[in-house]
Amino acid sequence: PGAPALIIGQYLAQLEYIADNLAVPLISGKMPQRERERWFDLFRRGEAPALVISKVGNFALDLPDAELLIQVSGAFGSRQEEAQRLGRVLRPKPGGAAHFYTLVTRDTQELEFAHNRQLFLAEQGYAYSVLDGEELL
Repeated sequence: PGAPALIIGQYLAQLEYIADNLAVPLISGKMPQRERERWFDLFRRGEAPALVISKVGNFALDLPDAELLIQVSGAFGSRQEEAQRLGRVLRPKPGGAAHFYTLVTRDTQELEFAHNRQLFLAEQGYAYSVLDGEELL
């Protein structure tokens, strides 16, 4: 609770739904660059506790204060994309660690893609746990 959080995904309708339900801004390519930068500055200063971000957040985005990143969708099995997203939060922070969660629906093709990404991350030395949604409640 209260950790600076980013929620990132690929599908705008999904992200709009999440942003609306959490009452937080959605940062996407539809938003003018100046407005995006304003929200990023607010996030960096702790005045916007959470942002929902489309794939515009995959590259060249510096939000080192983020402690939590939740990936809700991505480009199938893209290990590069996931590594870029991990780079958003897994930076040294004073007095704390960061957490990265990716949501995967059981019995879908995404489960296989997530398994391949998991193997890649484990090979890179990242600690990785698989939790069932019921374990989180």
